[in-house]
Amino acid sequence: MKEYKYKINGNLYNVVIGDIEDNIAHVEVNGTHYTVEMEKKPKAAPAPKPVARPAAKPAAAAAPAAAPAAKPAAAKSGIKSPLPGVILDIKCNVGDEVKRGQTLIILEAMKMENSINADKDGKVTAINVSKGESVLEGTDLVIIE
Repeated sequence: MKEYKYKINGNLYNVVIGDIEDNIAHVEVNGTHYTVEMEKKPKAAPAPKPVARPAAKPAAAAAPAAAPAAKPAAAKSGIKSPLPGVILDIKCNVGDEVKRGQTLIILEAMKMENSINADKDGKVTAINVSKGESVLEGTDLVIIE
């Protein structure tokens, strides 16, 4: 059981979070009990997302090509979201050549617009988000090769 005290718009709230079972939490706010249903995490999709299986088959089929194939994989770089927020604008397209420091994404977080810049020169090979989408910290936004 965890207790928190919040002051919202000048009003003091004593919040006690009790048992949490699956996505149901038992919460008490200023002495009033609530059963809160939390959104289930749709994180099952990212687990199968690694594309290592299809990439491993061609590398295993052509052993001499394994060394050159490793270089492009190492050269790929994902630009990650530094904090949770909402995508306001995407300033690049797949196939664009970008320079280090160039603004790729505008991310709104905590009522502020944050420019997400390229960390290296390269070619945009994938854009994993769309305008208006909410993202979590650490989400790959753009892949640069």
